[in-house]
Amino acid sequence: MRRMFALVTAAAAALSMAATTPTAPGAPHRTAADPPWAKYVVAPSGNQVKPAKVIGTTGSVDNPDGALGSGVATLSRPQPAAKPSWPEGSTADASSVHPPTDDNGQQRTYEPGNALDGDTGTFWNDDSIGAYPDSLTLTSPAAVDLPGITVLSNSDGVPQDFTVETWDGSAWRPAGSVAGNTGRHVQVPFTAPVSTTQVRITVTKDQPTAPGEFTRINEVWPGLVPDDAPPSITVDFGKNIVGYPQVDFQDASAEHPGVRLAFSETTQYLGDVSDFTRSDNGDTITPGTDQHAVPAGVSTWTDHHGCAEDTKVCADGLHGFRYLRISLDALPDDAPAASPYGWVKLSGISLQFTGYLGTPDTYRGWFDSSDEQLNQYWYNASYTNEMGTDTFRPDDVDPRNADSPTLDGKLVLQDGAKRDRDPYVGDVAVSGLTTYLTHDTAVAAKNVLADLAEHQRADGWIPPASISNYSLQLFDYPMYWVKASWDYVLYTGDLDYAQQYYANLGKVLNDWLPSVTDENGLLQKGLNGTEDYGDYAFLGRTGEVTYYNALYVLALRNAAGIANALGHADDADTWNQRADTVAGAVNAHLWDDSAGAYLDSGTGEVRHGQDGNGYAILAGIASADQQTRSLDYLSAHTTTPYGNAFMDNDTLVPDGSKRVYAFTSYPEISARFRSGNTDSAIEEINRLYGWMATHDPGGTDWEGIGPDGSMYEDGFTSAAHGWSTGVVPALTNDLLGATPTGPGFSTWSVVPHPGKLAWAQGRVPTPHGALDVSWKASANDFSMTVTGPADTTGQVSIPVPGDNATLSVDGNPVEVEVQNGYLTVPSDPGAHTYTATF
Repeated sequence: MRRMFALVTAAAAALSMAATTPTAPGAPHRTAADPPWAKYVVAPSGNQVKPAKVIGTTGSVDNPDGALGSGVATLSRPQPAAKPSWPEGSTADASSVHPPTDDNGQQRTYEPGNALDGDTGTFWNDDSIGAYPDSLTLTSPAAVDLPGITVLSNSDGVPQDFTVETWDGSAWRPAGSVAGNTGRHVQVPFTAPVSTTQVRITVTKDQPTAPGEFTRINEVWPGLVPDDAPPSITVDFGKNIVGYPQVDFQDASAEHPGVRLAFSETTQYLGDVSDFTRSDNGDTITPGTDQHAVPAGVSTWTDHHGCAEDTKVCADGLHGFRYLRISLDALPDDAPAASPYGWVKLSGISLQFTGYLGTPDTYRGWFDSSDEQLNQYWYNASYTNEMGTDTFRPDDVDPRNADSPTLDGKLVLQDGAKRDRDPYVGDVAVSGLTTYLTHDTAVAAKNVLADLAEHQRADGWIPPASISNYSLQLFDYPMYWVKASWDYVLYTGDLDYAQQYYANLGKVLNDWLPSVTDENGLLQKGLNGTEDYGDYAFLGRTGEVTYYNALYVLALRNAAGIANALGHADDADTWNQRADTVAGAVNAHLWDDSAGAYLDSGTGEVRHGQDGNGYAILAGIASADQQTRSLDYLSAHTTTPYGNAFMDNDTLVPDGSKRVYAFTSYPEISARFRSGNTDSAIEEINRLYGWMATHDPGGTDWEGIGPDGSMYEDGFTSAAHGWSTGVVPALTNDLLGATPTGPGFSTWSVVPHPGKLAWAQGRVPTPHGALDVSWKASANDFSMTVTGPADTTGQVSIPVPGDNATLSVDGNPVEVEVQNGYLTVPSDPGAHTYTATF
């Protein structure tokens, strides 16, 4: 779920170390007794997880492998001599100054005087992004004898090329220069000592970073100051993980030396601070570190939310990350409780894993096929979902204002592991399907759906999440609540849930949605005070939007399914009739025949969205011809090396044609399978999930992908987001072909979409037992074995390439006509083999 929280400029710079190659981690805990698909399982083998290797150190570190448990690692940092300061009354001027910003409720200034105030936490920031030269002039009331100067710059990007000049009373004279700098701490020795009242630094190139290509200088010291950068060890856990970090200490010096922990899902965004996991005990999502003051003697520290002393030495607790950097340092405000100097001996770093531990023995459903890449994507997605399947706890919810007493202590499906550690119903519409198909964790979806229903607004609107006391206004999420509720009932058969919240369902469909319906019978964003409502990505869409209305049709069909299951046939007829009316209006007002695709919106700039076109097919709005044309249009206008963009141009957001959401790609991929475009569906899966699997951190699915395949919101992006796991239902429901058609799989269907795959097999868990499917395709026949659960009935469809095909069931010929490329027959419980010859 994309969030509205503003990014601050203090993002982490990349570590100066060789980047590790992302892995596609398998299961090192596999045994000979495990099934063949177990090799794809990503989860750690136990709840106590240790790092795989050390990937970098800085400063004085002895035996860094002690962090892995191999002996003891010692980090040492003696207290340096006092740094020189400019004479009292010294001033600074600059070529430009960035305006102040709000940083976590505090106004931050970027005045040139920050470069000589003695506070390394403040800095001068110019206001000419990517434009040069930038200059900073320091003026002393009395002459200063200088052998050189020392420049300390910001982790958000350093001056790379700059010159230093001094004033001789009548002219500026060259004194020193730096080229190709990448370090924060730079000594600039002068060619000869100088006595001067003014020093001018002129920057001609800065290091480009995510927060922008600015000149940022924290401090300029009058003299050559040795670098006393904190010693640090950076470890790689080998995969994205989530939980409570733990550090074992062998001993520490007497002054309570501090350690600071920074976390990141990628090496790119790991530096002095974390990658927008909430830290420094703040109430909003900002970069920071977790702090601990190490006592003398043997001790173990587990990172939990809170402070050791009032507001000093604070930590955030639970984190989602792959890389951890521990340094001997302390925040200035933590003095005297923690010191940035001394020595510490540590004998191990580990993590208490808090997600659902998805080891091979916990999988109730599984998938395997002749395509090993597809198999790995399925288990990567399962692991992504496992990371977010956790107990809702006040100290771990993110953001803090998402805490809710009605959810505390319950198992839920969180949005993400690093941040967004709160459940949103739109995300559950995907992550719920993933959990039903993998593990016995359906209650995690139910808890979210029930809680949101119980916070329904009087006018029928369903809140998207607990955030801000259930007040965040999203336009599309009430419809996702309907869809996710039907999915829950379909997969679990929990009709008690359906009955308990049936009135809530009626209020959504009969009260709120009609209040935002126009004279064309279409939902129109802007009616009934919804102008400022957001959606899954807080997009500024207005008017009649295809995506909202296609999702509306799907919600009406799903609600009719619930109504029929509970015996409310009149409601089902009403909602189905309204679905027919809305579908007709979508085709009448939002189909763009000149492009061969559905418009994103009937007002404003012309564009065509992936979400609207995908859902128009899944909701049954698009005819066969419209399905073909719209999918061809998306292929021609949204294809990137890392998936299909969610818009065909940039009129809605600046990077619309370059931004990829797995969340909106799932309905398009599913639509491709179901419309007979299997090969294009697999090709899109390979681009999208293949990109995430082979780029840091690897093994988990990202919240969104931006231009050139980047994290779409830089370090703020979550690299493990449950809403991106649609490859699991796409491969199980669509490629393998097994889906429920009645509550709790009372009825089901198997409709494979094999494409070029030679074989596939899998298990779908149901309340009645396993539904097992395996099929094998060749040039002349297609054979499939289906084992249906007891007390259920199914329908099996065998794909054939033409009209001349024969079918046998358990070796007995069966007369059946080819319809829409399939031979379809009913199926009873038990194992049956179906063979089509052509």
